[in-house]
Amino acid sequence: MSRILFIADLHLCQEEPAITAGFLNFLSHQAQHCSELYILGDLFEAWIGDDDPAPLHQRIALAIAALPIPVYFIHGNRDFLVGKRFAQQANMQLLPEEVVLERFGQRLVIMHGDTLCTDDISYLKFRKKVHTPWIQWLFLRLPLKHRLKIARNMRQSSQAANQNKDMKVMDVNQDAVTEVLTRHQATLLVHGHTHQPAIHPVTDTSPAAQRAVLGAWHKEGWMIEWTAEGLTLSHFPW
Repeated sequence: MSRILFIADLHLCQEEPAITAGFLNFLSHQAQHCSELYILGDLFEAWIGDDDPAPLHQRIALAIAALPIPVYFIHGNRDFLVGKRFAQQANMQLLPEEVVLERFGQRLVIMHGDTLCTDDISYLKFRKKVHTPWIQWLFLRLPLKHRLKIARNMRQSSQAANQNKDMKVMDVNQDAVTEVLTRHQATLLVHGHTHQPAIHPVTDTSPAAQRAVLGAWHKEGWMIEWTAEGLTLSHFPW
């Protein structure tokens, strides 16, 4: 039976070896028994370029490449600079920001989810800036030590800014959800980013739809499974 898995928001980093161990265990067990694996962004806590020689990155690339199934990756707000070089090492295919999958007689949209948070004006302005091609081009040509310092400062600024924001502002906008589903003529939407795992009914579309949100891997693993029976959200210990 076809079984498709989605994960997001692992935020892998050297400082959190337990999460890395949990992900490697997931690849060795759950992922081995699915037909496709989709990583919907923020696999890494930060990404400063494919030329970063961090041992963690090479370890993860080898583990993903060893899977006997196709693996797909959509960029998150933390690892939007993951490029073709790393994707080739990991034997995974890079996808655009929004992708429609047609399986089991349904249309499902996958995305990281940050673009659905249209009430967070300051974040969207920042996102637009860092996604500017010439800014990315310049950043990737800085020495590694300078990129590391910039990424560290950006994380600290982001954490400080989020502490002063209303949680509702940082969550998805329902009109944005409806717009995406309607534009793609889909009845299912799967995303991450908000770290609020749940499956929500969407009743203002015709026909009615579902929005499934992945959890972050802070203390346990989260995945969404898609089969002919529908979507299932589950969590598991590392």
